[in-house]
Parts: sequence; C-alpha cells; structure tokens
Amino acid sequence: MGNVVTRFAPSPTGFLHIGGARTALFNWLLARHYGGKFLLRIEDTDRARSTQEAVDAIFDGLKWLGIEWDDEPVFQFSRCGRHVELAEQLVKNGAAYYCYCSPQELEQMREEAKAKGLPYKYNGRWRDVDPRDAPAGIKPVIRLKAPTAGTTVLMDIVQGNVAVANDQLDDMILVRSDGTPTFMLSVVVDDHDMGITHVIRGDDHLTNTFRQIQIYEAFGWKLPLFGHIPLIHGSDGAKLSKRHGALGVNSYRNMGFLPEALCNCLLRLGWSHGNDEIISMQQAVEWFTTDNLGKSPSRFDFAKLTNMNGHYLREADNNRLLNYILTASGDIAEEKRDRLRLGMNGLKQRAKTLLELQDLSMIYIDDFWCPLPDEFGLFRAGVEIDLADALKNVVICFGHLAEWTEKGLEITLKELASNSGVAFGKIAQLLRNILARRKVTPGIFEMLVVFGREESIRRIELFLDYYC
Repeated sequence: MGNVVTRFAPSPTGFLHIGGARTALFNWLLARHYGGKFLLRIEDTDRARSTQEAVDAIFDGLKWLGIEWDDEPVFQFSRCGRHVELAEQLVKNGAAYYCYCSPQELEQMREEAKAKGLPYKYNGRWRDVDPRDAPAGIKPVIRLKAPTAGTTVLMDIVQGNVAVANDQLDDMILVRSDGTPTFMLSVVVDDHDMGITHVIRGDDHLTNTFRQIQIYEAFGWKLPLFGHIPLIHGSDGAKLSKRHGALGVNSYRNMGFLPEALCNCLLRLGWSHGNDEIISMQQAVEWFTTDNLGKSPSRFDFAKLTNMNGHYLREADNNRLLNYILTASGDIAEEKRDRLRLGMNGLKQRAKTLLELQDLSMIYIDDFWCPLPDEFGLFRAGVEIDLADALKNVVICFGHLAEWTEKGLEITLKELASNSGVAFGKIAQLLRNILARRKVTPGIFEMLVVFGREESIRRIELFLDYYC
C-alpha cells in the first residue's frame, strides 16, 4: 500500500467519548501499521459551541491513550477563507451556483413536500437562472450543482459497495448566506489539502459521505478510501448510553483504568485478530488492517473492561504503580514507601483498578491502632484464651526466628499451631486482620515480610494489650 495518511477530526463541543476514541485509535493504528501519518483536525467551525476546554480535553485524552498525532493540529475555522475561495471557483466552473431563495420560499418548499408526504428537497429553482435576475436585498448561498440522474456509488472498505440514487440528493449548500462554509465543504477541502488517503469513521456519517463524494467529483479530486464502522452498543444490545459506560475518556482515567486496557477494549469493539483478546499496542500496530473490521455493531461491556484492566494492572511496572500511589496519597514517609515497593507485587494481584490498588495500598501506609473495625466482631473480652496464648507464643517465636522469609514464617506458624492445638487457619486469619485491619489482603506471610519483624511484632503486641 502507498503512503497512508489518516486523520481524526473531532468537534470541540464536549469531552472525548469512547466512540471518538475508538475512531482515533483505528485511524492511528492504520497509519502506524503502514508507516504513514496520523493527523489531527479540530473541526471548530461551530463557534457558538466550540470551547478551548473541549480542545484541551481532546488533546489530553488522546495523549493519555498513547495516540500521538503527526504534524501540528489543523483548526478548521482558520481555513474558512480557503473553503469559500474554492466554492467560488466551482461557481466559475459551472459546478455550483448562487441561490437567492428567500427564507419564505424555502419554507414553502418544505410545506409542499410535507403535504405530499415527501422528504424535503431543494427544487433547484436557481440552478440555471442568470444571477443578474436576482432579487434585491437577498444574500445568496452557494449550492453545488449535483447530478440529477444515475447513482453515486461508495466503494466502502468495511461495508462493501453502497449506492444511492442521485435524485434522492439535492443541491446542497456549500456556503451560507453569511459567507461561512458548511461542514460538508470544509471537510472535503481539508481532507484533500491534508492529503488524507483513508477515512475510518462511524456509519452515522454514511449519508454525509455520498454528499461529500459529489463535492470531490465536482472538484475533480481523487477520493480517499472510506470505511464506515458500526456504532458501539451497550452490553444489552441497546444504543450506547451513560448507563452502559458512554463516558468521556477522562472519566475512565479517573475511575482507575489504565490507558492500555481501555485501548485494548476499544480495539476489540469492531476489529478482531483470530481469538486473541489481550492485544498490546505493539501487536495491534503489527496486525491492524481494515480487512478485519466488522460490519456488525459491537457491544461495550464494562465488566469485561474491568477484568481486562486487572490483567494489565498485574503486568504493569511496579515503579509506575508506585508513582501513581505516591501521587494520589501525598507525602508518605520513606519507611512506608519501602513497604509499598516491597509489597506492590502482592497488592496488584488483588486489584482490578488503580482506585482499588490505592485502597489496598493503605495496608502499608496507614498506622496501626486498636480497636479493629467492628466487622471483625472482636471485643476486649472476646478473644479466646487459647488463641490469645497462641498469639503470645507467636511473638516469642517471631522474635527468635533466624530468617525472616515467607517460607520460614510459614513453617514456624504451622508448627506453633500444631503444638498449641489451635487451628492454623484461625491464627493466620487473626494475624492477617491484625496486620492489615481489613479482610481483603495479600497473603499473611507476604505481609509479614513486607512489614518486617519489628513492625509485625509491634502490631501483635498492641493487639494483645488492647484485647487480652
């Protein structure tokens, strides 16, 4: 394949939602797979709704996902002069014309179509009228002189060949009466000027594409290859909404998801590589082509994303996770940082999001105090005598243990349980509760090693002083 140039062209009127993120990802992967370019265009011609905050959110979301663009972003509004200039050139070439219909005349056309039960379509009244016959006081629009017979055919790289009868399309407006270009014109001119070779986008743009093809043909420009992918649905098959997870990319970051997990999930929404589910970005770049883009709507499953995130969390570099915890938790004493470094492997095995990891990390950050939470059902007089005696023996044995290792601790505790007549599981569970002050924790011997001999014994003795 020749030089591939793709683009992502969001409107800065809100956050970067997951549908847009998937579109950006597919276009980025296609460009990277073929060693081409991925360009970013901000379609900010709707000045009333476009905001700098939305632009920043788009930039930030793409960067967080690892979707870096080539060259400087193009801002569509800054190119309006170019768009209008080319529309006027079409008028000179006879491919477009000035339309002087008044708002009242256009409304009359709508009413007539409605009365006949037909969709509204401009009737081409000024298509072949000399502009010298124009009425006074009416600012014209520029309309495309679209073909009225035959069909416009789209050779879609996802949907296959799709055609629409030209008599179903009217002479669309290219430039409004206030002198501003329409979306249709701006998109075509920008894609041409940016050298776009491939456009992957949602199939809600399919109708627009037929109109844009007619503009390309009016200019005599080469068409890019279009691929229209089905929209994302919720896990129940209904149109994706907020209850399914149709949130901004930044919301997923705030919920503790890793960017590589979200990218992997989005990749599998409409693209496949055999039965592979876990696909790294490096593998995706290597494997991605349009051949495996699906025609059927894909379903976004929040639970599946969460499980996938757990996988990437387990595979993540410990220092990266530690930096996240330190940033989220603020100033932490060096001793506690050392515990986190030593205990991160065990913590990340039991978390599915960064928020869960941060919560679990409090095991090694929080100071110990009594009483334990009520959920443990322990009261000052509630610890059995034999269990209390076993804990006192644990302190003695731990104090004399030659090697403070998981294996050595396990052998020692099992021998002590056997000699004391107290079930090993009962002692281990209580020790787990004492050290971590919670029920979901890493393994007891792992925690003992992370806390170290001195801190482990200190916590057991504080517990004994309070409850026994």
